[in-house]
Amino acid sequence: MSIPNDFQILAAGDHQPAAEGDRSVLRLANDADALQVSLDGVERIDLDFPAFTDGRAFSQAYLLRRRRGFKGDIRAHGDVLIDQLVQMHRTGFSSAVLKAGVDVADAARQFERFAGFYQGDVEAKPHFDQAAA
Repeated sequence: MSIPNDFQILAAGDHQPAAEGDRSVLRLANDADALQVSLDGVERIDLDFPAFTDGRAFSQAYLLRRRRGFKGDIRAHGDVLIDQLVQMHRTGFSSAVLKAGVDVADAARQFERFAGFYQGDVEAKPHFDQAAA
């Protein structure tokens, strides 16, 4: 499995923070309820990992994709570890910003570690489709 077409890995220097007053980018706090925020005009949602042990952003991404039907970019930033990238993609993230000094090629190799998964992900697929893959 290579990097999915709907997922982008960004080096720390390639991430452009939202400009002041830019309403197309929403930076969602970790304690915010993803089911209650307004998504009008939002094209990208930035979710923060303040520490690798804080997984609230995984839940937020899942809720935004699965329950809210958000189609834009959901971006992970903060304490993003490369071994979390596959799970980020599976829970709804479409991009991740690596910490400074982390090699993008090393991060990309994480997607080659697993040929398949037992648990479902954010995109529900029928069992026959999963079996054919």
